[in-house]
Amino acid sequence: MLSLSDGPLRRDLVLTHSPFTIGRLADKDLVLAYPYVSRNHAEVISEDSHFYLLDQGSKSGSYVNAQRVQRQRLNDEDVIQIGSLQGPRILFRRQQATAGASLQTLLGQMHKTTGNEPSLGRLGWFVEAARRLNNVGAVNDILAALIETTLQLTLVERGYVFLRDGAGELRLAAGRNTQNELLSDDSTISHSAIQKAIESGSGFIVTDSLSAEATVPSQSMVVQNLRTIVCIPLRRRVAERTTPDAEILGVLYLDSRQQRGKLTRIDNDLLNTIATEAAVLVENAALAQAEETARRYREELRIASEIQQGLMMVRIPELSYARVNARSLPCKGIGGDFYDVIAMEDCLYVVLADISGKGVSAALLGSMLQGLIHAQVAAGQSLAQIAQFANNYICNKNVGKYATLVLLRMTVAGEVEYVNCGHVAPLLHTEQRVSGLSNCNLPVGLIPAATYTSDRFSIQPGERILIVTDGVTEAERPDGDCYGDERLQALVMDGANIFAVLDAVNAFTQAAPLEDDRTILEVCYAAC
Repeated sequence: MLSLSDGPLRRDLVLTHSPFTIGRLADKDLVLAYPYVSRNHAEVISEDSHFYLLDQGSKSGSYVNAQRVQRQRLNDEDVIQIGSLQGPRILFRRQQATAGASLQTLLGQMHKTTGNEPSLGRLGWFVEAARRLNNVGAVNDILAALIETTLQLTLVERGYVFLRDGAGELRLAAGRNTQNELLSDDSTISHSAIQKAIESGSGFIVTDSLSAEATVPSQSMVVQNLRTIVCIPLRRRVAERTTPDAEILGVLYLDSRQQRGKLTRIDNDLLNTIATEAAVLVENAALAQAEETARRYREELRIASEIQQGLMMVRIPELSYARVNARSLPCKGIGGDFYDVIAMEDCLYVVLADISGKGVSAALLGSMLQGLIHAQVAAGQSLAQIAQFANNYICNKNVGKYATLVLLRMTVAGEVEYVNCGHVAPLLHTEQRVSGLSNCNLPVGLIPAATYTSDRFSIQPGERILIVTDGVTEAERPDGDCYGDERLQALVMDGANIFAVLDAVNAFTQAAPLEDDRTILEVCYAAC
């Protein structure tokens, strides 16, 4: 297990597979979005029952106990740091069956007890119960083993486990009787006993509800004729407790209509010990399940990214009168920016769009919008009509998103028409200056009644047009300063191509992880 500590953040990660990957990319098992962390920084692998930390050729290194390492065997309580000794601390712990300490404690108690019940038999039972619990992995299997072992110990008729859901409410998670039959109806149990156990934070045990020493029985105890009730809280680990109530993970509930007889002190200790072991195992299994779900999600996201990139792959045509270059850097596995280049018989169309939001939902709208625009271009619609159609389509679908975009058409003769729908102003780079193109309309998908107009101008040989998304102009460095239009225009005036622009923005932000997609496209006319 890896325990991540990053300021107030605390998180446990169960090593459910090997290699366990660490880095800045979104598909890693542990994502650390820091500038000093490489994309594929390190791995934790399992070999011959041992775990090793392997650095994957990172620039800033991997550290175990403050020593830089390439490959290091991990021991219990080793501290791992990725890329910086001032960064997050990752504590490595081997998950051992925690029955050992409890076994020693109970063994000492058994030597001191007197009575007719043989301590050796009790000790053997406990060892078997601990082995059974620690050998199961899935939450349902752990709960079934917990009920089975405690039914054997207490000799009652049925058992239930309740776990808290996301809202903090107790929900029935498992139920069985002594015939190993599943129980799904909890209407005949004593809910007041569960409430008392939760409120007190300790076990609630009644072995003869009709005795003079027993507490006043609840209505459910009387109606259901319950003579024996055992209710033990399942506690979270101490490191994760925030309030006394929040430390309760769930409740183990056992009852019977038969009088069981007094539970010995050893019985009580066994019950509490087994409940404690089960609670730890339930948490570990839930963490492992959550990590596996996250891993599968990252894998599905990677596949979706590859599909999206394939669908939106743009083959830039080779033309005698124009040259087009473009590059897009998504901030997540799936981007919300897209561009397209469409060559017709006597003209060239270019499109650059930025969908509101990020991730999968933005990518879905981007793919749909790209196909829609491509179809409208092929149908011979004007740029204003295409923008109008896109706006109406998105508004009618009521998807809760919009897009800024630039549509541009350039003829062989150098006549340019464009429509800007709420996007960063395109730049026209001439020999004398760099200027922003002033046409501006509303984004598409924002207001159903919006109308759109285009502007026209002529471009001369050697001149070029650059279009960027706001992920370029609004890129921030750590002090909050944005790259801005002025820096971009100065760089373009110096003749920087799109790759030099992206490099300059990356250097400006000190190679910090992208907060937004960055896309840039340039169209150079004729002899450019």
